[in-house]
Amino acid sequence: MSSNISGNAYALTILSPIKDGFTQDEIAYADIVRDRLQGWNAEHNSPMALVPQTYLCRYFVLDDVYLESLPGGSAIDTLVDWLPFVPDTLRRWAWPKEDHLKSRYLVFSCNFHGGPKADLDGYLRGMWNAIGDRIKEIWGYCHGFDQVDNADKFIDYMKKCQLTATLFFVGSNDDPLEEQLKALYLKQEFAKFAIDNQGLDAATVKTNFQAFVDRVRPSELDGPTWKAGAYRVDELVELKKNKG
Repeated sequence: MSSNISGNAYALTILSPIKDGFTQDEIAYADIVRDRLQGWNAEHNSPMALVPQTYLCRYFVLDDVYLESLPGGSAIDTLVDWLPFVPDTLRRWAWPKEDHLKSRYLVFSCNFHGGPKADLDGYLRGMWNAIGDRIKEIWGYCHGFDQVDNADKFIDYMKKCQLTATLFFVGSNDDPLEEQLKALYLKQEFAKFAIDNQGLDAATVKTNFQAFVDRVRPSELDGPTWKAGAYRVDELVELKKNKG
């Protein structure tokens, strides 16, 4: 089985090369992409909160990779460390060469619920349908993205840029997002219930618990529940107001 898959969870890693160019204002395309991603932080929620079944994701611009040449672990590295009279040219010859990327990359890393069939196509289609305009905003300066104007082309493009993943985010199981959001909501609401009912007699606790169950409706995934992407204080207050 692919290392991208763990149960019903799918780890998606995308590296899209950014064009090596500048705007008329002499701003590098990679810097524009980075600035637009930073702008998402100023929005009420990330646009990715609208993409179905997204557990978590991260975007960033990769400028380059660097190889630390010292300290080395080979026999010749150890030898020249103990022989300070060895010429500097020989030392440099013994060091590993630095590798550099040929372009900057837009990196998109995501864990999502892919289901038993590891439905990558379904997730990417849902992503395009939910935030297609925002996708164009971020990927617009990437090589080969010029012709992407529908969900099918977006799926093909992303697969061409995909790398095999090696790690999963361990803070989430592989249940559907709706179940996880409901579980998070119930956990927090039950903790509040337990605190509010400390020291009350059994009959009162029983009555209050029935009211609690009627309010939170544990078997209903569509509500009340935790809102996808909610993390700001004002959203938590709004959620509290809308209980029931």
